[in-house]
Amino acid sequence: MVFGEVPGLPYLPELPARGVGADMVGRTAALLVELPVEVQPSGWRMSGRPGRDHHRAVDHLRRDLDALEEIGHDYTGPLKLQACGPWTLAASIELRHGDKMLSDPGAVRDLIGSLAQGVADHCAEVRRRLPGVTEIVLQLDEPGLPGVLRGTVPTASGFGRLRAVEGWRVEESLRLFDAPVVHCCAPSVPFRLLQRAGVRGISLDASLLRRRDEEIIGDLVEADVALFLGVLPGTGTRPPDTGVVAKPALELWRRLGFAPERLAGQVVLTPACGLAGATPAYARAALAACRKAAKVLREDPEHS
Repeated sequence: MVFGEVPGLPYLPELPARGVGADMVGRTAALLVELPVEVQPSGWRMSGRPGRDHHRAVDHLRRDLDALEEIGHDYTGPLKLQACGPWTLAASIELRHGDKMLSDPGAVRDLIGSLAQGVADHCAEVRRRLPGVTEIVLQLDEPGLPGVLRGTVPTASGFGRLRAVEGWRVEESLRLFDAPVVHCCAPSVPFRLLQRAGVRGISLDASLLRRRDEEIIGDLVEADVALFLGVLPGTGTRPPDTGVVAKPALELWRRLGFAPERLAGQVVLTPACGLAGATPAYARAALAACRKAAKVLREDPEHS
């Protein structure tokens, strides 16, 4: 479905409804180097050794890579891979005998280093399996990043809040990854911080943009940062018409005053926050709708 509907930038799908280890946190935890995890009633937690939950997550990912290799063995072009970002991961996984990893700066440093190495190994394996891939676009999913920066992440008990993380620490961590696209579907996306971190793109829910954000959006465009705009719902029975899907990008571009011919080269249209809750039929229709709307941006951005 992915290679058929979005042939210009196919991606490795995530299918969290398969259960433990297929969810965003568990799937990314399977990439960690020498940091095994397990599932407890409260969620994912660091473990002394790899157990059943860890192996299940690794197996899910391995089967997905096998399927990717089978379908895309003769594919040539860019490919997008996704992983949970280090700060959302640190706010989600608990230490072995305590609070969330985010509460321990040393544990966070270990997690960031492990994740950076694991993601690099993952990208290298995909390149080996699909030698025709010309470029890997790495997306880091960071829905929890605004809360990490504001200090609103709850403690494991739920009675307190973990201390806010300094912006420079987040910037330093993101530089360890190869020019990622950072996805944040929450309000208050830290645009300036992400720009300073040198990300290649920012993925966001277009419906959450406010007029006050447009100055920094304009600065991002000037700096050639790509915008992945979430312009249609991730669930439903039928996606909106092509013109409705393209409208947020077209109107934003007109307000910013940039040349129309730059639009299609710098803006990618996507579902607002993935398709994890969609039916297969809606997922196919949503991908097709994004592709058709992208043609509107490319073919007639001034009058469509």
